[in-house]
Amino acid sequence: VVKLVRKERVYQTLHRPFRDVQAVLASVKEYNRALHLCCLLSYGCLLRPHREIRLLTWRDISEDFSQISLAGNQNKGKRNRIVPVGEYIKPYLKAFKSPLSTNEDNVFTGKKEPYNPDYFKTLWTRYKRKSKLIEKDQTLYSFRHTGAIQVYEKTGSLTKLQQVMGHSSLQVSLTYLRGLEVKQLDAEDMPVL
Repeated sequence: VVKLVRKERVYQTLHRPFRDVQAVLASVKEYNRALHLCCLLSYGCLLRPHREIRLLTWRDISEDFSQISLAGNQNKGKRNRIVPVGEYIKPYLKAFKSPLSTNEDNVFTGKKEPYNPDYFKTLWTRYKRKSKLIEKDQTLYSFRHTGAIQVYEKTGSLTKLQQVMGHSSLQVSLTYLRGLEVKQLDAEDMPVL
């Protein structure tokens, strides 16, 4: 007889956004160029660092470096995902590509094998110990969250946010914004007498 075991409730982790993302990115760039590119792709393309970014190959990136295309088996949402690459990211991405790179090569290792699953997490932990810019609850995912807030504030569109984040539904995007403590109403929006 098999007894059902109740799953423990998983609590959301707060990934506090960065106030001055440019300063943090400049500091990360001085520390490690691979971590810097990972942070740029997480912030500017809203990719997830530990899988989507770590496993990127040159096949996923267009020849002109203008977009990244991920198949459903390459991302958490299980749907094909195409994201634009900002002009400020392209030079750093190009710098990783060797003339000998093949489409199957990993962007970061330059080989067919990617770094281990904890590679960027370990680099981030080491960087955090040295940095005076990182606050409590700011993680590698904070770059993605900071970018998400900017997309939502610029567009005001939950649908666009859902698409660019690769969320499976609008409900996930709403939950995401709530978890980021995005201010959704101003005092002027509230009822008056």
